Order: sequence, then C-alpha cells, then structure tokens
Amino acid sequence: MKISIRHRYIKKIPVLEVVSEENKNNSLPLVIYYHGWQSAKELSLTQARKLAKKGIRVILPDAMNHGERKVGPNSPIPSVTFWSSIQYNIIEFTQLVRHFEKQELIAEGKIGVGGVSMGGITTCALLTQHPEIKAAACMMGTPMPLRYIERVMERATEMDFYVPKDLPLILSWVENYDLSEVPEKLAKRPVLFWHGTEDPKIPYEDMADFFQKIEDKSYAENSQFITGVGEEHLVKGEMMDVVAEFFGKEL
Repeated sequence: MKISIRHRYIKKIPVLEVVSEENKNNSLPLVIYYHGWQSAKELSLTQARKLAKKGIRVILPDAMNHGERKVGPNSPIPSVTFWSSIQYNIIEFTQLVRHFEKQELIAEGKIGVGGVSMGGITTCALLTQHPEIKAAACMMGTPMPLRYIERVMERATEMDFYVPKDLPLILSWVENYDLSEVPEKLAKRPVLFWHGTEDPKIPYEDMADFFQKIEDKSYAENSQFITGVGEEHLVKGEMMDVVAEFFGKEL
C-alpha cells in the first residue's frame, strides 16, 4: 500500500496529512494525532503510517512553539510554554475537524484523537469538551493535569527555579479540562491508555490511580489501560501497532 504524506497548512496550522494514496480523496475516519513536548509532527510519522494502513486519514499538527511554529526560546518559568502549547492544541482542534467536515472527507462522523506525552494530555483534555470524538488514545500522558501542575511546582521549588505564586491562577483554565474531575465524560467511548512504570517525566502512578478510580464504572466500560512494565518515556513500535489496531477496530 502506497502512503501519501502531504505537507499543508490548515488555517495557518502546519500539518502533515497521512493517508493511503488510493483513498486520499475519499471519505475516511479521521484521527488527529498530537506529538510530545519539544518534539514535532514529523516524529509521529511512524505511528501515522501504521494508522493510514488501517484506512484512516491521519493529521499530524505542529503544536504552537514546536516544529515550524517555534519562534524563540521557551519561557524560563517552568511549564508556561508547555501549557500554552496544549491550550493552542485544544483551541485549534475544532478548526482542523471543521476543515475536513466542510470537504465531506470524514466518514460517518468517525473522529479519533490520540497523542504522546504532551499530546496525550491534549487528548484527555479534549475528551472533556468534545463528545463528537468517537475514540481516543492517550500514550504516556495524564488525565490529571491539575495534579501534574502541582508536581511541576513542587519540583521547581526543590530545584530553586522561579515560579510565580499565581501560576495556578494563570493556568486556571486547565481545571475545565481535567478528565479526572469529570471522568463520566468518557461516556462509554473507546479510550486506550498506556503508560510505562518507569516513566521519569510523567508519573505512572497518576494514570494508574485514575484508572483504578474508573475501571468499575459503566461510563468507562470501553476504556482500557495497558501498563508498560519497566518502560520509560518512549512508545515503541509494538505499542504503535496496538494503537493502530485499536483505531482500526473502533473507527
């Protein structure tokens, strides 16, 4: 199967559109897949190709402050650039979806979202506000962003980094996108969570705690959590195959 990789701009958002050559003009399930912190859309191409082989149109956007959109150094204040990038992902999600809706290229409203690390946090955030998402995959992200902000602030204090006391107020918008606060928003949708037990960047414990809280709830009956025993902050090829199988089945 020949895969088409097209670089384009959608509402000035730089993206890669990855789809099988034979189906590129056909209506297909759509997956928007978000990269991680200090990464870029090109580094998600392996995952995108695997998804495209399942008959899915994949959109890889560059997050603000990343890839083609990196215009200067990150803020010296911990997490400011990070959360700004996530906020832009959330804001721009609807623009990307709307573009393909207008082109009548989304089959039967089949919209999926996924991502790694920062992209996984974006994915969980989007699930709180977008019931049109039919399936999602959060890879080594966290559905508990408020707890993550607390952890960052604690760590910054330990390392003597300057953090404004009102940082939680500045980031107060995050409260509305914390999936752990409204887990019922899963709404029986198929959602795949994966996290490595030895992740040094985003703690495995937060994901494990979240899933333990929801696993017996009816709204989470189609959610699944895969533990990467001994795995760190990296999604390997075998797990990318699992993600592709997941979206191929659920969309």
